[in-house]
Amino acid sequence: MKQGIHPENYRLVVFKDMSNDEVFLCKSTAETKDTIEYEGTEYPLIKMEISSTSHPFYTGKTKLVDTAGRVDKFMNKYKKFAK
Repeated sequence: MKQGIHPENYRLVVFKDMSNDEVFLCKSTAETKDTIEYEGTEYPLIKMEISSTSHPFYTGKTKLVDTAGRVDKFMNKYKKFAK
């Protein structure tokens, strides 16, 4: 590897998937102010919206998003401005 281009401040960090509360521990340089107790030790905490434990590609499950309802709500709200 090229010398002097990689960060030196790697430490153990807990990553938590907020959609399913799955947690995993690995090394990272990401900064955070949150902490969590994991297996009896306190670690810095990084909160994520999605990970391999909740992503549809890895789980094989798809989420249904109600876009039609949002579009209808938008159209009704601004119908009065139509010419």
